[in-house]
Amino acid sequence: MLFRVMHFRVMLLVWLAIFTSGCATLATYEVNEAELEGYLQKAVVDFDRKQLEAGSPFSVSLKDAKIKVGPDNRDVVQLDVAGEAAFNAVITKIPLNLALKIEGTPIYSGKDKAVYIKRLRLIDSNFNSSLLRGSFGAEIQPVAKAIVAALGSVLEEMPVYRLDESDPRQRLLANMPVDVVVGQGVLRIVPRK
Repeated sequence: MLFRVMHFRVMLLVWLAIFTSGCATLATYEVNEAELEGYLQKAVVDFDRKQLEAGSPFSVSLKDAKIKVGPDNRDVVQLDVAGEAAFNAVITKIPLNLALKIEGTPIYSGKDKAVYIKRLRLIDSNFNSSLLRGSFGAEIQPVAKAIVAALGSVLEEMPVYRLDESDPRQRLLANMPVDVVVGQGVLRIVPRK
């Protein structure tokens, strides 16, 4: 009889361990770079629309956006954004081709059930124009800073991923406190410990 009680307790502990580890695995969701790029492309379209609505002194049209998760095993996301900007000068518009590399930290918002890229910083920028010849680095810096500031404010307000509550695993995560863990090429949304 004592053996059966001990055996039952051991089996109960084993089942509890399996159940809790299974729930932790079930409650983890991974988002790869391709999925994040799809969401980022939507943010880029919204950025273009907001620039037009705001009546900015320059217009920006972003053509391409790439995302790299966890470069060099760091807990950051890098965004490579390319497009065109037109600076409204006194007499004419001056078109500029732009390429920006921006880095930020992925943050989960439980209120929105979404991942945002926050604390953005510019890593590299490249501007050139078919109308302007030669180097114009110092002259273009105010425009570059304005473009990066506008893009940063939009990106910090627009999620790069929102949990899909029609998926049972994502719905489970949406109803508990979670963290974002950066892996090589993937963001993991995991229950907070």
